[in-house]
Amino acid sequence: MRLAFGTLAALTVLRLILAATIPLTPDETYYFLWSQHLQAGYYDAPSMVAVWMRLGTLLLGDDPLGIRLLGPISAGLGTLLLMDAGERMFPHRQAGLMAAAMLNVTLMIGAGSVIMTPDTPLIFFWTAGIAAFARLLAHENPRWWLAVGVAAGLALYSKYTAALFIAAAFIWMISDAKGRARLRTPWPWIAVIIALAIFAPNLWWNGAHGWVSYLKQGGRVAHFQPARALQFLGEFVGGQIALFTPIIFGLAVAGTWRLGRSPSAAAHLLVWLTVVPGVVFLEHVISGRVQANWPAIMYPSACLAAAALPMADLRRWLKPALGLGFALTALVYAQALAAPFPLRASADPTALQMRGFAKLAAQAAAQHPAFLTADDYATASILAFYAPKTVPVAGFDQRWHYLDFPQAGLKGQTGILVTRGPCGEEVATVTRTRDGQPIQTYRLCRFTAPASGTLLPRP
Repeated sequence: MRLAFGTLAALTVLRLILAATIPLTPDETYYFLWSQHLQAGYYDAPSMVAVWMRLGTLLLGDDPLGIRLLGPISAGLGTLLLMDAGERMFPHRQAGLMAAAMLNVTLMIGAGSVIMTPDTPLIFFWTAGIAAFARLLAHENPRWWLAVGVAAGLALYSKYTAALFIAAAFIWMISDAKGRARLRTPWPWIAVIIALAIFAPNLWWNGAHGWVSYLKQGGRVAHFQPARALQFLGEFVGGQIALFTPIIFGLAVAGTWRLGRSPSAAAHLLVWLTVVPGVVFLEHVISGRVQANWPAIMYPSACLAAAALPMADLRRWLKPALGLGFALTALVYAQALAAPFPLRASADPTALQMRGFAKLAAQAAAQHPAFLTADDYATASILAFYAPKTVPVAGFDQRWHYLDFPQAGLKGQTGILVTRGPCGEEVATVTRTRDGQPIQTYRLCRFTAPASGTLLPRP
């Protein structure tokens, strides 16, 4: 255990160093804008990611480490919670230690813990909910329902998919007699009330803004693309094999299947926490693509299920699984830091997400416009973070209306629109690069502000 804690501490320090070193992604700069004015809700998601960024930047400033500070720290604390849950659900097996090790070497967590997105607090509070359930089952102390409610509420305030945690818990309870007996006590209902009370400010904000966030996220299921369902299914399954890493994916599937035949209440809870989100995402493939990060909520319970496999199977596969996972994660870290592998920059995910944005903003500002803007939120957020402070950056898209930022007062003025699409009067083209290799090309176009615009805050 001393070795495990030492390894976790070293891994957390490494992630903090990476968080301070690698450039921000466009989504991170977008959430950073949220953190400049905290609200009970936003156009895309609830508020927790903005709260976490605000805490980090208050401590360390408006730089990558401040913005990402709570990511590596929450990954470390979440690992301890997962270890505790495993030891209580499957005592005398070191299941918690093995589950924590497997979780940390998945690409989803290994790479995802370095950047800050709504999934970062979501996974932490989801894991905290599992740990609270583990203590509830181990001690049969109903007061642990209070902790379950707090964790569920904070997870909901992180991302709406946390509703699947509550759904899985209720399916788990109604699926056997002991669980139905729990529902006849007040404690599960008190937990729901606590979760809804924590989430209530977001309900209020959405009600005051036409339920825009719920309609936006709910609109993802309004499409119907059965002709592409097999493509989306292949992308979903293949992506998760890669992000779990292949051996851990196989162990997770085998472990979940085996727990489904176990009489243990803890085993059934883990099955439902894994299967319910999995079924929802599988169903989604007939509507559209499942984004790679969405299934992250399945990872803690799936790794616990893998750790509950018979010891003979784990002894055979655990070392290769950890070795492959650490190796793949190290390769991703190295590529993000220094790009030592000869991937074409335009096809390298780390370059596409992180490289060349500061120079792009400087080149756009060099046109001496009255203001800068973009036709997508990600580019506008990047411009707001990196462009010289002497050039205002404004947003004209509908989503900016839901941020309580000052009006820019730019109606009728001419600025520069940064776009990757066609435009009217093109001034120049600029190419985002990494070490001289082209990544993406943008058009700089004259743009007359049709309205006052929203002034985007700067670091």
